[in-house]
This record gives sequence, C-alpha cells and structure tokens, in this order.
Amino acid sequence: MLASLIVDQRVVLMESWRDRLRQLDSARHLDQPTLNDHIPLLLDELASAFRRNMSDSRIESHITTPPEHGLQRLEDGFAIDEVVAEYNILRACIHDLADDNGLSLQGKPFHILNQVLDGAIGAAVQSYATQRALDVQTRREDYLAFVAHDLRTPLSAISLAARVLELSVHDPAKAKQTGQMLKTLHRNVQHLSSLVANILDESTNLQTGSGVTLKCRHFDLWPLVEALIIDLHPVAGTGSTRLLNEVPEDQTIYADANLLRRVLQNLIANAIHYTPHGDVTISAGPAGDGLGIECTVSDTGSGIAADLLDKVFDKFESDPANGSGMGLGLAIVKTFVEAHGGLVGVDSVPGRGSVFRITLPNH
Repeated sequence: MLASLIVDQRVVLMESWRDRLRQLDSARHLDQPTLNDHIPLLLDELASAFRRNMSDSRIESHITTPPEHGLQRLEDGFAIDEVVAEYNILRACIHDLADDNGLSLQGKPFHILNQVLDGAIGAAVQSYATQRALDVQTRREDYLAFVAHDLRTPLSAISLAARVLELSVHDPAKAKQTGQMLKTLHRNVQHLSSLVANILDESTNLQTGSGVTLKCRHFDLWPLVEALIIDLHPVAGTGSTRLLNEVPEDQTIYADANLLRRVLQNLIANAIHYTPHGDVTISAGPAGDGLGIECTVSDTGSGIAADLLDKVFDKFESDPANGSGMGLGLAIVKTFVEAHGGLVGVDSVPGRGSVFRITLPNH
C-alpha cells in the first residue's frame, strides 16, 4: 500500500521535498533537474523495498543511488550537513504523505523506511567525504608544485646577482651596479620569505577546501611592474634582453597584489626564456568592454607553434623543443587569473614573438 502511494504521489512528494529543500543555502538557487538528481531513483528503490518487505541485508544491497548522489552534491556545493538534511527532509515528507492518506508507518514499513534512508545517508556522506578529501589532496599537490615553480625565478635572480657582485666587488668603477644588485638581492629574499609565509596560510585554506584566497584592493600597477623588472634584470642578462615598462604611471588595478605579482613574474620570466635577444614589454589599459583592465606581456622572441597555442595554459604542458621547464608557469597564470574572475589569452607568430593577455574585472 505504501509502495503504491509513493509511486502514485511521486509528483506531490517531490514537490513537497523540493519546497522544503530550498530552505537550505546550497539548494536555494539550483534548477529542478539538478535539485532532483538521484532522488526519483531512490524513491523507486524505496517503493520496491516496501513491495518486497525486504530484510535488512537485502535492503543494503538493493539501494544503489546514494554514492552517486553524494558525489553530485559535492559538485553542487552542498555542505556535508546539508546532504544529511535533505534525506531527513525526504523522510519527513514521506511520513506526512502517509499521514495525509490515512496510512500508519508502524512496524515493518517504519523499519524499512529508516533502514533505507539511514543507509542512504551513510553511503552518500561516505562518497562525499572521500571525494572531498581527494580534491583537497589534489589541490595541495597542485599548490606545492606552483610554489616550487614560483620559487625558482627569485632564486635564479639571487644566484645571478650574487655572481655579478662576486665579479664586481673589487672594481670601484662598478660601485653603482653593486648597489643595485644588493637591492635586488634584498627584494628577492623578501619575496622568497613572503612566499614561504604564504605557504603556511594557503595550506590551511587548502585543508579546509577553500582553495585560492584573494585579498583584493586597488593599487598602482606601474610600481609593481617596475619592481619586477628590476628584480628580473639579472635573469634577463646584461643588455641581451630589454625589459620595458609601458604601463601608464596612473594606471590602477583591482586585484590581489601578491598573486598578480606572481602572475606577471611568470609571464615575464617565460618571455625572457624565449627572447634571449630582443624586447619584453609590459603594458596595461582598459579592456575592450570597459569592464576591466587588460595587462599584456609581449616579446620579440621565438614565438609559439600554432598547434601548441591551445595547450600553453594546461598544467604540465611545456615546449617539447625545450624540456627545461615543468610546464607550470602558465598554468599558475591561468589559475590565479581565473580565481580573480578574469581571462587569459595569447597570440603568437613563430619567429616573431608572442603577446600574452590577462584581463581582470574592475571589482
């Protein structure tokens, strides 16, 4: 009798369940198909369990949908307590449906209902928690790879600056260059200290599943680019690659300054690598739609083959002709720009150079 009621009144039951479920924060804005997910199939399995008057062991093997439902709810952004809550809401709706139709949920039907829904909660929560742990582990591994990559550029700058100092320390004619190199060393050491400190903070964010945490503010872009050019000058070499700051001095941008610095550092270092002799130019201005700021890093280097353009921002994709990189620099750029709600793009002509563009929203 209860099985027939669930089948015949499925539309009413689902509507009542959805109305109550939308009181949960994560369910409020989901469309109906996403909200329903595997629940209609679960109702079919529940009705079948009632018809067969199943024992405990048979119920456990008969109910199959909750693990997939738990994975979907993780993707939908549900908190784990909300996953538990939606099954308990369904339990209450079935009780109300039975009461409205003069049926008493006592004895075996009561036991079957609780066995099914309690088992469903356990299976859904287990799959949810397992996948969430795997996602956090993946983010941690990605983050550590990103940090290891970003440490290489300031370390290279420090090493090269130290070498210049070693060669010029006893030459009075190079006193000015020596002073500049000491400042470069100091800034890069500070940057390394900042990166190490951020590892501790951002590792906590990854453990809680919150991912990249932004600390956005408006700031002047020209000084940030100018400091990067000075710091990367040892990497560019003495006069072999020119770094040009064409950002307007009054240009402001809304972003996380530390992450944007890492984005531009990777783009400039990448351009230097493929432009052993030539110019690397950093510029910025309003985006074409007027809703953001576009920053470009262009070079006159070797360029990118057409068949590689669609892959350059993918993780672990690197130039097969040059195996020295880990294929992470441009993946870092994409990750951090998209965390801002921005876009990345590239145009390139082999033998003539490349133009990398990042666009960040105004707010």
